Amino acid sequence: MTKKELKEKTGGVILDVLITEKSSMLSVENRYALKVARDARKPQIAKMAEAAFGVHVLAVRTANMKGGLRYIRGTRRVETEATWKKAIVTVKAGERVELA
Repeated sequence: MTKKELKEKTGGVILDVLITEKSSMLSVENRYALKVARDARKPQIAKMAEAAFGVHVLAVRTANMKGGLRYIRGTRRVETEATWKKAIVTVKAGERVELA
């Protein structure tokens, strides 16, 4: 499922599936990391994850990730990256979320 399809299917609540070293270790424990809209609430995230991936969500944990500074090479300009929200979704044992 592409980013665009995921965003359309969940009404803009779930923006992307995060695939990192840490999130791949969490997937062994039936936890998956998602990039979600900043105004999304835990019940919304759980409902949309169940609809998009066809799994039963047991718990949702969220964290606001602060955007960092980005230095533009060759100039003295500094830009700030946007702040975003991450959700760790725990699914029922034996169920899997298909990543990409």
